Amino acid sequence: MPRRILVTSALPYANGAIHLGHLVEYIQTDIWVRFQKMRGHEAYYVCADDTHGTPIMLRAEQEGITPQQLIARVLEEHQRDFAGFHVGFDNYYSTDSPENRAFCEDIYAGLEREGLIARRPVEQFYDPVKEMFLPDRYIKGKCPKCGAADQYGDACEVCGSAYSPTDLVDPYSVVSGAKPVRRSSEHYFFRLSDSRCQRFLKEWTRSGALQPEAANKLDEWLAAGLQDWDISRDPPYFGFAIPGTGGKKFFYVWLDAPVGYFASFRNLCDKRTAAGAPLDPDAFLRPGGGTEMVHFIGKDILYFHALFWPAMLQFSGYRTPSSVNAHGFLTVNGEKMSKSRGTFITAESYLALGLNPEWLRYYYAAKLNATMEDIDLSLDDFVARVNSDLVGKYVNIASRAAGFIRQHFDGRLEPVADRERFAAEFPGILSGGGASAELFERREYGKALRLAMLGAEAVNQFFDQHQPWALAKDPTKHAELHHVCTSALNAFRLLTISLKPVLPKLAAEVEDFLAVPPLTWADAGTLLPAGHRVRPYRHLMARLERKQIDALVDANRESMAAPPSQQRHAEHQVHTAAKTVAEVAAKATPASAPKAPPSAAISIDDFAKLDLRVAKIVKAEHVEGADKLVKLTLDIGTETRTVFAGIKSAYDPAQLEGRLTVMVANLAPRKMRFGTSEGMILAASGEGPGVFLIGPDAGAVPGMKVK
Repeated sequence: MPRRILVTSALPYANGAIHLGHLVEYIQTDIWVRFQKMRGHEAYYVCADDTHGTPIMLRAEQEGITPQQLIARVLEEHQRDFAGFHVGFDNYYSTDSPENRAFCEDIYAGLEREGLIARRPVEQFYDPVKEMFLPDRYIKGKCPKCGAADQYGDACEVCGSAYSPTDLVDPYSVVSGAKPVRRSSEHYFFRLSDSRCQRFLKEWTRSGALQPEAANKLDEWLAAGLQDWDISRDPPYFGFAIPGTGGKKFFYVWLDAPVGYFASFRNLCDKRTAAGAPLDPDAFLRPGGGTEMVHFIGKDILYFHALFWPAMLQFSGYRTPSSVNAHGFLTVNGEKMSKSRGTFITAESYLALGLNPEWLRYYYAAKLNATMEDIDLSLDDFVARVNSDLVGKYVNIASRAAGFIRQHFDGRLEPVADRERFAAEFPGILSGGGASAELFERREYGKALRLAMLGAEAVNQFFDQHQPWALAKDPTKHAELHHVCTSALNAFRLLTISLKPVLPKLAAEVEDFLAVPPLTWADAGTLLPAGHRVRPYRHLMARLERKQIDALVDANRESMAAPPSQQRHAEHQVHTAAKTVAEVAAKATPASAPKAPPSAAISIDDFAKLDLRVAKIVKAEHVEGADKLVKLTLDIGTETRTVFAGIKSAYDPAQLEGRLTVMVANLAPRKMRFGTSEGMILAASGEGPGVFLIGPDAGAVPGMKVK
């Protein structure tokens, strides 16, 4: 039966850039949602920026802007980075929204009606200069256990001890440097210790909504006894005022952050209703709607999502989560991500250097399972697995078979579709849709991809055994050649179905090559029609070179060495070395634009003489003995060309492979000392230094004409 599912990922905080550690969760969630949609289910993936709290307020103040201006800028940056990695939110929103305020106030009112809101005084550190109560991380001092200086107010980074801020020796405010004073203030609490909450949570945590190891961990917390949860903060504070307090108390950011899931979904429902496709939010947010609500989170916020959140919902009249799926942390080369080692890698820098986002999507999926285990991004293994699995096994099938089909059979498959024969040749591939579906449903992505790669290995072995290159030389064997290549392309299509949730952009390119509508899971047991005609094959994926990874690490390591004046916005603007694409583009200022007027007018007939084509740089090399030249191998759809370009001063060849540019395809070949140049690429330059490649917008493919 079709399912109706609301799916969320944890909300990224609007005070930092998206990095590769964050992307584990969003890619994991996106794969699951894409799979559900391919199965024909109604699934909505929503998320939002988490925008409230003291850090946002203070950072905006330091930058001389309003909190609203800060969060608007970060929202744009986050959406850009997520889109770059093909994370397909149905709606991405902000917790600083009227919808979120309304939900927060309604939930609070429901808890108050149930007698689950308490008020009592709390003593905290107060900054007398800044005139504000200080969160734990804004207080430093000597550790009360080991005496280490400059330790935060909640834990010592030297001896690992945990303590209260009031335990610090010689404390000082991180905000102003002043010595804080202890001051009492009335706070509002959600009474999680209430026996009703305890009984409900003991049942809910064992309802099947959690992974076994998560439920076991919660048993420990429940056995220790739950404490009431402080849900208020004093001004100055960037957030929503608690109703009835006259603006003197604000909801703590951790209360309104998960409520942001509801706000984002409500915003989506309103948009759809306005567009004539109404969607009822209550069917997903209230009990009894016959729907599911599925959360994906990191294991570090399990306490909030598996205790506070379901209890808040239960006692305020909303539905509780169907499942909360927690994942582990990301390590790089077996260690925590490190700025000094260059392994604290931002999404922006990865994309700016031209690395294919689907390389990372595939690698993460190959490592992910249904547990809370940490996963490791081994950079050497990353290179090897992408090249071996995606290029050497999967894409290799199409590149090997397509040429024979095009050259000998005008792009048409064999005239008879023999399902039984294909099933005998590839039994696992034709019947593998069910097994893969079960694994994707359980979030066992690594196992699902291993099945796909076993299938790809079988197809390549089949190809090698039948030696189509030999069959092509014997006209009497052309029927067998036709069958071998047809079977290979049919298998390639079926493998694409099980890879599509992981590799959506590549799958779209495969669908275009095979001339088929978007693939769904219902296609998993079918073959292409007899005599079906495929389009000319274009290169689908480049290899990942180790030098690209080295450049990525270098760029992120060098960004930490930027002068303090540049580090102010380092979390939002990647300051890499001058060799990186991002910084080269950033140096293009209006002052460097040419001041000369346009050249004399030409006719449209003159322009029509130019054959401008979109070209993909499949290989870029240094030219021995040349100071300015880079040797480029360009894919223009029907063939490859060699072009020598004078761009060495602006671009490291390692950054260019995989990029799209525009070339003059009908320029007469020119013999040079280093070889023959078969065209020219387009670039811009001005009176100042710098050369900047011209590139097409997203969606362009090699061979397209520029008109």
